[in-house]
Amino acid sequence: MASKSKVVKTKYNASELKEFDKLIDGKLEIATEQLKYYMDQIKEMSESPENKIKGLDDGISTVETERLYTMAARQKKLIQHLENAKLRIQNKVYGICRVTGKLISKERLKAVPHATLSIDAKQKG
Repeated sequence: MASKSKVVKTKYNASELKEFDKLIDGKLEIATEQLKYYMDQIKEMSESPENKIKGLDDGISTVETERLYTMAARQKKLIQHLENAKLRIQNKVYGICRVTGKLISKERLKAVPHATLSIDAKQKG
């Protein structure tokens, strides 16, 4: 009796890619809204008359402004990663680990849709 060998899936099909694309669109929308919020806060702080008066509170506003710039930079980076993930979907290479060449688990991609490494590759890295 011949044993059946398990077929190893090497890429996600069109409907799976469409599902991931929708997930990424949702994450992109949220990230873009958050970036806009941070940028609005930065603008508001820079235009605020209280911040033009130098005094004891100057250090506090500087720390807050730096924090907002850091948060905005993080959001920009996330948006870039998500947009790159959309390009991988268009090119039908989404979900393939860039180190092992194997498929990244759906669970990982649902949690981190811009992931380019499988859990194994990330832990070894």
